Amino acid sequence: MNIKQIGRGLIATLVLPTLVWAGEFEPGEEIITQVVAMGIQPPTIAPPRGEESAGPYQRLVIQNANIIDGAGAPAQGPVTIVIENDRIVDLRGGGTGSMPVSDKQYGDNTRVIDATGKYVLPGFIDAHAHLGTPSHGLTGALTSPEYVNKLWLAHGVTTIREPGAFMGLEWTLKHKQLSDAGNISAPRMKVHALLPENMSSADAARKWVRAVHKKGADGIKFLGAAPDVIAAALDEAHKLNMKTMFHHSQVTVSRMNALDTARQGLDSMEHWYGLPEAMFRDKRVQQYPSDYNYNDEQDRFAEAGRLWTQTASPGSDVWQATIDEMVNLDFTLDPTMTIYEANRDLMRARQAEWMDDYAMPYINRAFQPNPHMHGSFHFDWTTEDEVAWKENYRLWMQFLNDYKNAGGRVTTGSDSGFIYGLYGFGYIRELELLQEAGFHPLEVIQAATLNGAELLGIAEETGSIQIGKKADLVIVNENPLTNFKVLYGTGHLKLNRDTHQLERTQGIVYTIKDGMVFDAKRMLQQVRDMVAERQALEADMAVRKP
Repeated sequence: MNIKQIGRGLIATLVLPTLVWAGEFEPGEEIITQVVAMGIQPPTIAPPRGEESAGPYQRLVIQNANIIDGAGAPAQGPVTIVIENDRIVDLRGGGTGSMPVSDKQYGDNTRVIDATGKYVLPGFIDAHAHLGTPSHGLTGALTSPEYVNKLWLAHGVTTIREPGAFMGLEWTLKHKQLSDAGNISAPRMKVHALLPENMSSADAARKWVRAVHKKGADGIKFLGAAPDVIAAALDEAHKLNMKTMFHHSQVTVSRMNALDTARQGLDSMEHWYGLPEAMFRDKRVQQYPSDYNYNDEQDRFAEAGRLWTQTASPGSDVWQATIDEMVNLDFTLDPTMTIYEANRDLMRARQAEWMDDYAMPYINRAFQPNPHMHGSFHFDWTTEDEVAWKENYRLWMQFLNDYKNAGGRVTTGSDSGFIYGLYGFGYIRELELLQEAGFHPLEVIQAATLNGAELLGIAEETGSIQIGKKADLVIVNENPLTNFKVLYGTGHLKLNRDTHQLERTQGIVYTIKDGMVFDAKRMLQQVRDMVAERQALEADMAVRKP
């Protein structure tokens, strides 16, 4: 297909924050229908699990590991973890006794993984993880779910919160079901349907929430709507025991900021929009330039990077009162710092070492400046813009650290698929950014595991290494507490001082989800093969083009 043939009307529809609900479709499904009508192949279903996975086993033993339990405890080892089917049934050598364990024979129906010298962590939870985006279709293909799922698993992600089901609610729920059944190589999925911003009334919102709940959605995502519509949808979601999340868009935040929605029972805020506005005291509206246009994304994100300097100062009475109230409301901050990091260092984002081998060509094209594509806004990004965003990060990070220190819950989300954020890799970068914000590495791991499980209401099942919980685990060759870079699929490059050769760390060996063992290295090779195959296909198409 010639991409230039796609009409501007369709492109405008695909700018995700301005989705329009047609009534008969969910927002994502309407967009997919239009993309397919333009000649793009429809979204595929991830294939069955293959040679990259094994199990679950009658008994699986991870022997002589160092464990990081996810609940804030320091590393312990050697510990042997005994798993039966999908549950941890014994932790030999763990706990307050801290006694070394000896090898033990477990019978013929047992797989033993020797984890001597290795580290075992709970499976990671990506609290803001899109299974795909229709906007990639504008650059040649819709996102491959197999590609995305294997990048997540290869980076230790065993659970995701899918925010909005942009590829269609039915399609996304199908993958949730296949993952729950263990039929595909994919993380567990908690799917949140996107409330249409132009919902006509509170009654219509309640009806819509009931409808997506009946279809199987786990929660609701908000971008904005009339305050009475949001209040009704939140209330209806609570009645149905559904979870809620909110990206407080700039076009609605003046009517409802993050504190307003927290008071109404919202579970989590995404990114940071709505938080500085909750602490305004000398204004009600951000100091937008007079020629600002929200639909021009360079305007939108350039000014977003100047917002934290307009709100209350760190440590001020307003700052602390906001923290105290949100903590008391059991409110969760899901910052997704990684997805905006290109704004403070664009060249670094463009040249990340994983882009050549792991980024699908249609995703790479979607990252390039394009005024008709969401998240592709670096049309004329300047030093001044980057400096502003660096200060924005400094203040944002201070709030996150203060919130955590006050007992507030902070989680880890990636929002990959936009703004040079690549699946899996972006998630590990989020861990690094939390450490930069002042979190101890053990606090980072807790944010990535137990905190995410608490937010999703599944802490009794996963989120920490504990007897009785699901076998959701990550086995790593090196100690991630000393260097989170060892978790990247590309590893960490370092000098061997004995041989004077540069070497790469081995990183994640296995990701275990529901007792199934996934070979991280094999999945990374499969992803590289997928990318190389797509690159070759497009090169051939370019040669054949008349």
